[in-house]
Amino acid sequence: MIERYSLPEMNSIWQDEFKFKTMLDIEILALESFAKQKKIPLQAVRRIKQKARFNLNQIKKIEEKTQHDVVAFVTNVSQYIGADAKYLHVGLTSSDVLDTTLGVQLSAAADILVDDINRLLNVLAKKAKLYKDTACMGRTHGVHAEPTTFGLKLALWYDEMKRNLSRLELAKKEIAVGKLSGAVGTYSNIDPQTEDYVCKKLGLKPVKIATQIIQRDIYAVFLVRLAIIGSSLEKFATEIRHLQRTEVLEVEEPFGKGQKGSSAMPHKRNPVICERICGLSRLLRGNSLAAMENIALWHERDISHSSVERVIIPDSTIALDYMLNKFIQVIEGLNVYPEHMMANIIKTRGLIFSQRVLLNLMEKGLTRLKAYDLVQRAAMRSWKQEMDFKTSLMLETEILRYLSERELDKIFNLNYYLRQVDKIFRKVGLL
Repeated sequence: MIERYSLPEMNSIWQDEFKFKTMLDIEILALESFAKQKKIPLQAVRRIKQKARFNLNQIKKIEEKTQHDVVAFVTNVSQYIGADAKYLHVGLTSSDVLDTTLGVQLSAAADILVDDINRLLNVLAKKAKLYKDTACMGRTHGVHAEPTTFGLKLALWYDEMKRNLSRLELAKKEIAVGKLSGAVGTYSNIDPQTEDYVCKKLGLKPVKIATQIIQRDIYAVFLVRLAIIGSSLEKFATEIRHLQRTEVLEVEEPFGKGQKGSSAMPHKRNPVICERICGLSRLLRGNSLAAMENIALWHERDISHSSVERVIIPDSTIALDYMLNKFIQVIEGLNVYPEHMMANIIKTRGLIFSQRVLLNLMEKGLTRLKAYDLVQRAAMRSWKQEMDFKTSLMLETEILRYLSERELDKIFNLNYYLRQVDKIFRKVGLL
């Protein structure tokens, strides 16, 4: 199974310790910028850097009184700094610190998710190559269509996750932003060079323009992209769930030693991980909708978005991290049954070759409509009488006028459908 599981790392990004440590870094970096501008003594900054710290329990006690987390934070840090605290948070508003902190948090979370996707891509690539030529039934509307390979299914997922990786990498660039421009974004009490300095030190870019806050469309796009990635995982997990059904049983998600599928039925081996992934994808989509609702705020800012973001942003990143890691486990440990795949291919007694018969009749001069009617009549007879499709075709004297038994034998060739697999793999970048 996977060697590294990043959920504890992702969780830590959204803990108060990480948040307040980042907020303190921002405050001190702002002081460094002030000192460079000769606005405060350099020695004061040095003393502050030596003394500055915070206590989570004390911040919580202060916040119970102030009902304001940033005020509580600044108050607590000031208690450690002493007289030099008069320089702390000067010219800043709460959202300068909070939104810039959020930029750091989201950037770190995006890095973890990018790593998750890269590891999933590696697993998908390996499995796709392994099953490149493993024939299985292609289905449309849940009904047998024409043969494909299980490797092609995985190659399709690989290609989709490459797109998701690009989306996430672009999203990271968009959310790795900060702002220190004051109460309504006009830099009335702080110079833009302080914003530039702080953001550069944190690996962020200053937003081009803000109000009291960074505009929420930026975060909405990020959460929408997380929801799209989650929806892709749901798509893959749904396919595995269908293929694990007893009547199909072409693949099964891993089932560990000692694992129980049911409290009542000892025989059960259920696709519980894939079902969990499908369920969590709904959460991601719901959170993305809430993020879009956060875009419209009153004037230069209200706080209706704030309470929502405290839930949806950590939850979405943590949930997607979990989903990606669990799906890596599923693909790595997937039980694949090629013999069942072949049994399902032949289950319909050759009906899957109907299009080839149709096309061959048209090549011999029949119109599409006439050829279709002949082949469909033979197909319906095969369905109803559980008759071999080739046998049913040979009962159609008009078909035999155009196609000999030898020609029909040549048409009923599974390899014909798989002859372009390598080309597709090369297009996807897997060969």
